[in-house]
Amino acid sequence: MTVRTIYLEELNSLRKSVAEMGEAVEASFDMLLTAVDSKDEDLEMKIIRGDRVINDMERSIESKCLSLITRQQPIAGDLRMISAALKVVTDIERIGDQTADIAELLLRLKGCDLDAYSRHITGMLQVSKEIVHDAVHAFVTRNSDAANEVIRHDDVVDSLFAKVKDDLVYMLQEGVDNIDACVDVLMIAKYLERIGDHAVNIAEWEIFQESGSIKDIRLM
Repeated sequence: MTVRTIYLEELNSLRKSVAEMGEAVEASFDMLLTAVDSKDEDLEMKIIRGDRVINDMERSIESKCLSLITRQQPIAGDLRMISAALKVVTDIERIGDQTADIAELLLRLKGCDLDAYSRHITGMLQVSKEIVHDAVHAFVTRNSDAANEVIRHDDVVDSLFAKVKDDLVYMLQEGVDNIDACVDVLMIAKYLERIGDHAVNIAEWEIFQESGSIKDIRLM
């Protein structure tokens, strides 16, 4: 096997690892949606424990990226892809963290109905899951058009967050009994809003690996 063949196989392995990490986060998000519907505390605990696996995947991918850079000294498109992967795994890991944080808040809420606090929160959960899937898929398949659609779609997440916040502010102004629960639901919505931001970052790094530019700034 030639050196070039080994190098190409390592690049393909890196792309596969990023895809697998994205799939792990999506699986965690799927469990989160199920936990919201079923009020299953065991499932919420499983999400929290599973975050360690995602952290380990991040470290493994970072090691692969640094090894490729130091051993192979890639240039042009390959260097952009490896550099982008280094950045993307940080955003995917943060999505995993925030999914686990939401699961912890659900445990504190002890099976309460999120829709009782805002009818927009479950919609926000679904849209956030979709945007994460679309962002990771755009990066792995190197689809800039799909990445641009993710960036536009984030406006939906932001709009839903504003509506959830308005609902909770109204409840607090009306003198709701459980103030702590309102704060926890607001935190859930904020984590979802941040997940949307991380999905946008992933999409922007897809554009970078194709063009060498991010947010219209030429980096490479």
